[in-house]
Amino acid sequence: MSDLPKMTNFRTRRTDDGILHLIFDMPDRSMNVFSNQAIHEIEAFADWLKGSDVLGVVISSGKSNAFCAGADLTELAEAYEMIMAAPKEKRDALTVDHFSPIGRAFRKLETADKPVAVAAHGLALGGGCELFLACHYRVLTDAKETQIGLPESLVGLLPGGGGTQRLPRFTGVEQSLGVLLEGARFDAQRAVALGAASQAVPPGQETAAAEAWVRSKPDPRQPWDRPDWRQPTKDKVLSVTRPVREKILRQTGGHYPAEPAILDCIDRGLPATMDEGIAAEVDVFKDLVQRIEPRNMIAVKFLGRVEYDKRRRKDALPTGLDAFAAEVKAAMQAKAGQLGATGAAALSFAGIDGAAPGDFEAAREIARRMPQWFEAPSSDVEKAAFAILAAAAQVASRHKGTFAPEDCNLVDLHCQQAAGFPAYLGGPFTFLARYGSE
Repeated sequence: MSDLPKMTNFRTRRTDDGILHLIFDMPDRSMNVFSNQAIHEIEAFADWLKGSDVLGVVISSGKSNAFCAGADLTELAEAYEMIMAAPKEKRDALTVDHFSPIGRAFRKLETADKPVAVAAHGLALGGGCELFLACHYRVLTDAKETQIGLPESLVGLLPGGGGTQRLPRFTGVEQSLGVLLEGARFDAQRAVALGAASQAVPPGQETAAAEAWVRSKPDPRQPWDRPDWRQPTKDKVLSVTRPVREKILRQTGGHYPAEPAILDCIDRGLPATMDEGIAAEVDVFKDLVQRIEPRNMIAVKFLGRVEYDKRRRKDALPTGLDAFAAEVKAAMQAKAGQLGATGAAALSFAGIDGAAPGDFEAAREIARRMPQWFEAPSSDVEKAAFAILAAAAQVASRHKGTFAPEDCNLVDLHCQQAAGFPAYLGGPFTFLARYGSE
């Protein structure tokens, strides 16, 4: 048997009877996240596992506060810049090459022909939840702080490590949609009841429960890899997703591509094999991650939120946030008023101040359109919407010296919350940097 691969983010220990503990414990981090290095390490581990002599594996966290908080979104933002800097004809292949390892690693883990259990306490979100779901036996503590979830849609993305495929296979499509589309979370009892988790135990007993399952010498296959598994038909899947898709498009005007993309993954993947489903997820992710909306939402709704919360805890938020947001809102309203009925229609069309059109067909066309309307406004309403947003950017231009450059994301976040600037376009400073103020 070959030696274990060298790992920085995981450590191991082996019991006398051959159970290998894989402990996720990123150095110099208070909480685990899936960095590129961690992803490649777990893939190397899965490759090693298939030829090993271990009885089985128990995965746990070396952090006391959580299992894993999800992806390293700072790295993801950097990857976006790298991909978009490449020649257009190379971007698809580059995107697949960069983002497919996590799904491939988890698939290798669940098909290594060794029983893999996971013992999780605290949050298991995003990639952490996807790793949890890729294990054959899934133990959660029944503590109130223990929750699993896939919040990627909240920052304009979709789960890219098999989450769109495994969760609905465990729970059924309908029960999975709140987690996949709205960022809802399951506590331990709910996860067990729906099949996403195998067992809930008091804190401190999760590792023993996982070990006991491995020692029972179980079948090391997921339900979908067994001969008695039956995929749902495409018609059955569509009977659930089609009305949800229509509702989402009506509510969002087609401006938020993540939720329809998640439904695309389900529609394409659930009636197929798991390997085909993982491939479909990567294919949809490839197109989504190259769009500007996820970039805007990661920068503002995640990175801006992190900075906002950090500064607020220190009572060190930039001065003038409320006044700036009020000025932005007044500028947008004034421009809309100047444009009369077209301006009112533009507010609704662009989703400014929470408004959105209710016409399904129009929203579906907006969702499909490339380049997006704000990249190439054509109709009078689109041009009016752009002018209204440019009015907000003019306010940002006048205040360039008011806020430090590193504050722009948190200022944009405040404008989403207080001025109704649409999240898919980031905020006044984001809009100014990309489109100017004219």
